[in-house]
Amino acid sequence: MSPEIPCSPFEYSLAAYQYSLPPDKIAQTPVTPRDASRLLVVDSATTHRHHRFRDLPTLLQPGDLLVLNDTRVIPARLLGYKPSGAQVEVFLLEDQGDNRWLALVRPGRRLKPGATIHFGPNPDQPDLVAQVLDTDPDTSGRLLKFEPQSGELLFALFERLGEVPLPPYITDTAASPDQYQTVYAEAPGAVAAPTAGLHFTPELFERLEELGVGRSRITLHVGVGTFRPVEAENILDHKMHGEWIDVSAETVAQINATKARGGRVIAVGTTVVRALEGAAQGGELQPYQGKVNLFIYPGYRYRVIDGLITNFHLPGSSLMMLVSALIGRERLLALYETAIEQDYRFYSFGDAMLILPEAVQGR
Repeated sequence: MSPEIPCSPFEYSLAAYQYSLPPDKIAQTPVTPRDASRLLVVDSATTHRHHRFRDLPTLLQPGDLLVLNDTRVIPARLLGYKPSGAQVEVFLLEDQGDNRWLALVRPGRRLKPGATIHFGPNPDQPDLVAQVLDTDPDTSGRLLKFEPQSGELLFALFERLGEVPLPPYITDTAASPDQYQTVYAEAPGAVAAPTAGLHFTPELFERLEELGVGRSRITLHVGVGTFRPVEAENILDHKMHGEWIDVSAETVAQINATKARGGRVIAVGTTVVRALEGAAQGGELQPYQGKVNLFIYPGYRYRVIDGLITNFHLPGSSLMMLVSALIGRERLLALYETAIEQDYRFYSFGDAMLILPEAVQGR
């Protein structure tokens, strides 16, 4: 992607997106109820306010449209065995179709193409077998072909034999697996949650509906493209891994109707941003099903979204760059410093930020 708005050379350096976060600010367990989390509201180019997520109906307007990612996290961490009995850990990354998955495998050095992994309580009579088809240089992973050993469906076996993975920075949690799913999760396929949506409750949706705030959905199966770190010192050299999205004709119609009547499109999470903006790369939003690898960083001119609900992201991440493109890098870093000073909770189980259209650059 070529930037559309001129930026300083420093904006393209990885060093420009670093900040220092005290370890005790990394949330280990989500708050209960979900909408009791804190919400940093960015309401203009220079001002912000502190709220609770449950205050959202007082912050949005009748006619606004929330766009949600309805992906569901699968039990992507599987414990298996080599025929020799040696233990193997498999972390699913991406569905490649036909029971083939891209996965990280540990230890993987000796698992060359042709090797097999057995899964189930009895390794000698496995419920599921995976064969290594190929290696993947981009992820240092393996392409695995799964073969159920009975009539059980593959996703049912994943549910029975696997566990929902949590990010590596969550090391001491009391969270249950369902707390790492949004209340509207439907389409299985993600290996990480679209965490901006974790703050919603059915009761909050009811209040928003009473206000006249609409809802629409896309699907983006969160995978390696979301959490893969940016390593290139010049971020223009970073290559995003493609992620599968589904932006339906119904969602496109809802968005177009919202804009036509003067409503605002609020993306719930960076995955929604990538899906909608990815489906609009031809110049206008179109229904789309397939892979996108859109990398958004300062200089990008947004085509679809007007505002954003998002959590606080890791230093140097592509997600920080995406939000910087919306409100400016220096502004974002200043807001993060404020959040740290005000004891906000960071990352997946942490608090949220609402960026209203009035705060977006170029509006």
